[in-house]
Amino acid sequence: MDQFHGVGVTPGRVVGRVRQMPAPVSEPGVGSGLGAGASVEGEGERIRAASRAVQSALKARAAAASGDARGVLEATALMAADPVLVKGAVRLLDPGADGGGRSAERAVWESGAAVAAKLKSLGGYMAERAADVLDVRARIVAELRGLPAPGIPESVEPFVLAAHDLAPADTATLDPGRVIALITSGGGPQSHTAILARSLGLPAVVAAPGVEGIPDGTEVYVDGAAGTVQTGPGQPERDAAAAWAVAAAALAGGFAGANRLADGHPVPLLANVATGADAAKAAAAGAEGVGLLRTEFCFLDRDTEPSHAEQVAAYTAVFAQFPGKKVVIRTLDAGADKPLPFLTNTEEPNPALGVRGYRTDWTSPGVLARQLAAIAQAAAQSEAEVWVMAPMIATTEEAAHFTALAKDAGLPTAGVMVEVPSAALTSGHILARTDFASLGTNDLTQYAMAADRMLGPLAHLNDPWQPAVLHLIKATCDGAAAATAATGTPKPVGVCGEAAADPALAAVLVGLGVTTLSMSPRALTAVNRVLATITLHQAQTLAEAALTAPDAHTARTGARSHLPILNELGL
Repeated sequence: MDQFHGVGVTPGRVVGRVRQMPAPVSEPGVGSGLGAGASVEGEGERIRAASRAVQSALKARAAAASGDARGVLEATALMAADPVLVKGAVRLLDPGADGGGRSAERAVWESGAAVAAKLKSLGGYMAERAADVLDVRARIVAELRGLPAPGIPESVEPFVLAAHDLAPADTATLDPGRVIALITSGGGPQSHTAILARSLGLPAVVAAPGVEGIPDGTEVYVDGAAGTVQTGPGQPERDAAAAWAVAAAALAGGFAGANRLADGHPVPLLANVATGADAAKAAAAGAEGVGLLRTEFCFLDRDTEPSHAEQVAAYTAVFAQFPGKKVVIRTLDAGADKPLPFLTNTEEPNPALGVRGYRTDWTSPGVLARQLAAIAQAAAQSEAEVWVMAPMIATTEEAAHFTALAKDAGLPTAGVMVEVPSAALTSGHILARTDFASLGTNDLTQYAMAADRMLGPLAHLNDPWQPAVLHLIKATCDGAAAATAATGTPKPVGVCGEAAADPALAAVLVGLGVTTLSMSPRALTAVNRVLATITLHQAQTLAEAALTAPDAHTARTGARSHLPILNELGL
């Protein structure tokens, strides 16, 4: 019996047999040349045709997908036709280019490596996109060889999918009817694998070294809450998996839509969404509103800014799903992992610390004002209670400027994202000049811990249970309380990062002073069931213990030990 330890990103306990991702496409030989009878023109056309075929296949898969999966596939399809990759490969075919020609396969391989190396050199989020380029490279080479594209293995029975990490196009097409859990040795809590696992509700463990070496057909026990994988499960593990199946069926019953603690204290549970379709699913799941509407999906993969009418239509589609309820819309969070040709500079040496979010208004003034005007028009023609907030706010001056812009546009409730430690530490001053705050725990954690959230080796640092992060959340809530007292106006603080979807951490967040929680619609029922078992005083006691813990592990295990319902629900 072997046990592997990683980061649990989706709770759940299952027993199943492992299927490993197929071996990656092998590297074409060096110095293979064009081959007898081949020409630069002919091989160039083969590369372009293979690129188009891969793009077409990915587009077809995107059309059949929805939500996050569709967005990932559409972005990967665009990358398959990247002119830098294709033109670079065609140039390498020419023997006169650098003294030696390449076969089409070798040329694509080297061109893809060059593009990926450029992205990696940029660091941060841009480095994460290198994996996408290498995935596309493998697909084009497979197409040139007449082989099936790399992808998830076929199986007549459900299985646990194991890999070093999964490419975006693979994670986007996972079938929860076949794949019952995900285990990877690479990746991190914000990798494509983790994001898609959460959206599909699949038990998942990432950054667990060694799992890619588990032989095919080996039976394993996966505990997505504990972050462990065990071979040769015994009766206790089988009983735990069976109990979780029963609990999962109970949780599938849904959320009634009015979350309260055991003492009646209200803590509204909201949803994170990106599109009108997402909003419809969230409303059906019982969400009490939207705590985070990501607007960048309207802007991504475009060379020009979307028109006023396009933006109004996109926002209206979301607002229409929540008449009379709160919808918090985040203005464009461009930059870092979401570069836009018309707005951001992809040559920044460290994009995660560069011109992103609200800061793009410094370098491209007008885009933010036009977005606010579109939001205001959409709000005026809907019945939703629309709040607007800016990402990447770091100072009081920035908060005041954004609030003024929003109110000039006709939006009465304006707030800020607290993702930068400086905003948490000065929240009292910031909230004296704006209406509310929403904690983006994903970025707040990576900035507090100086750890790129995309990197698997740093996954243990990118943990919102880190006491330093909890202290920043407490500082934000304390600042809001001080601003409330000073102004006589309530200054609510929500959480819209992944931390809100962890039922145990949700209890701690409430105890720290958080007033609303926003999450994936799939997490609503579990969080509701756990919070309903504790009073506000008990939540505050849990929070105090977590704040005084010496490390993330102690904080987490201590809180969980006082929430017995977690084991009952398999969480």
